[in-house]
Amino acid sequence: KVRRYLTWLGINTKVFNVGDYRRKLHGANLPHTFFDPHNSTGEQQRREAAAAALEDMIRWFNDDQGIVAIYDATNSTRDRRRWLCKELGKHDIQVLFIESICQDEALVLANIKDVKLSSPDYVNVDPDDAAIDFKARIEHYKEQYETITEQELTYIKLINVGSQNIINMIQGYLESRIVYYLMNLHIAPRKIYFSRHGESEYNLSGKLGGDSNLSSRGRLYASKLPDLIKTNLGDQNLTVWTSTMKRTIETGEQLDYPKLQWKALDELDAGEIYPEDFANRDADKFNYRYRGGESYGDVVLRLEPVIMELERHENILIIGHQAILRCIYAYFMNYSHEDLPYIKIPLHTVIELTPKAYGCEEKRFKVDIEAVDTHRPKTKRSTSVRKIHDAQKLKLPAVGASGEIVKDPMSPIIPISPQLFPKSSISTKRDTSALVVETEMSNLNLGESAI
Repeated sequence: KVRRYLTWLGINTKVFNVGDYRRKLHGANLPHTFFDPHNSTGEQQRREAAAAALEDMIRWFNDDQGIVAIYDATNSTRDRRRWLCKELGKHDIQVLFIESICQDEALVLANIKDVKLSSPDYVNVDPDDAAIDFKARIEHYKEQYETITEQELTYIKLINVGSQNIINMIQGYLESRIVYYLMNLHIAPRKIYFSRHGESEYNLSGKLGGDSNLSSRGRLYASKLPDLIKTNLGDQNLTVWTSTMKRTIETGEQLDYPKLQWKALDELDAGEIYPEDFANRDADKFNYRYRGGESYGDVVLRLEPVIMELERHENILIIGHQAILRCIYAYFMNYSHEDLPYIKIPLHTVIELTPKAYGCEEKRFKVDIEAVDTHRPKTKRSTSVRKIHDAQKLKLPAVGASGEIVKDPMSPIIPISPQLFPKSSISTKRDTSALVVETEMSNLNLGESAI
């Protein structure tokens, strides 16, 4: 989840799982005795795997301009943590330890069933036998386990899935964002629903932006939505989030659930659109910023508080806009920035996501009400039209409000405006860190597909 979150923000992040290295070097389906601290052969082989993963991680920082690496291992002794800090310190890589402490046996058992039994260590192993073996492995871990007490280390302790959090020596933007994200996570079962607003009058006429009302077919969709949600969610609680635009509010009016309006959920601001914008934007749709408007990258940044609230809550229905739902969907489904602007989010369709340990299960429910198709497929890259106009000395707005491609992944992040919040109705000398785990748019006749 941490890797997915940071990657979504545009921060180059990669996971180095020591278990994968162990399986590659010494095979899978190893018995619990392999993890016995008194097993000298097993101890040596586990150290080999840890060293191989660390070597690859350092190489990734140096060769691939990595920003955050997640070194996924137990790291449960002072000696192991001291070794990690020493080796990473040689390369000016800052370390943040994450320690998860669970004293609730029911949670431990649920974790074994939901996560560990699907591990490559237990392929083709009877689930009951696998559970017994992993419990024995836990006992071996307990025998040598030393909780983090080193005051000189940077760390966060998550106790009983966030019922209590302890942080120490947290410094800098990246560390603060990671810790804040971790403190908002929970593992309670939940469902997240996405729906675009019903078809709008501007959808029908091919106009982009504005704040139009629903069309007759859009109003019909709004009338069908409550039964669809009730059928799939039953009597469970649900909160409905909309943007502040009329077409999303009207779509949710007949839903008998608590509602919040988010300014942050308003559609991507297309600013002032010029004919050449479309060819230029096709070259890099995620990073292209409309003159006086936004890029998809800008939208991702303003949606960060929405993501934090989504991780805190249980069942949510978001009634939103095409570009906005693409960005949120991409977060949960791990889409790249290149593919994000082309995700299909059709009108009159409800998307249900059920978060799991390593991803989300997805279902789509299409309501049998016709609507225009606003999806614009990815096109082959072509020569920028801007170059022609540059040659003709076309005067363009000043840089900063211009049609430009903004690609710097570490560019300053604009402070979040309080208006974005709802109303009722890890940096170092080398900019590297290692994370160690234990406004309305112009009313133009261009069509919403431009989003």
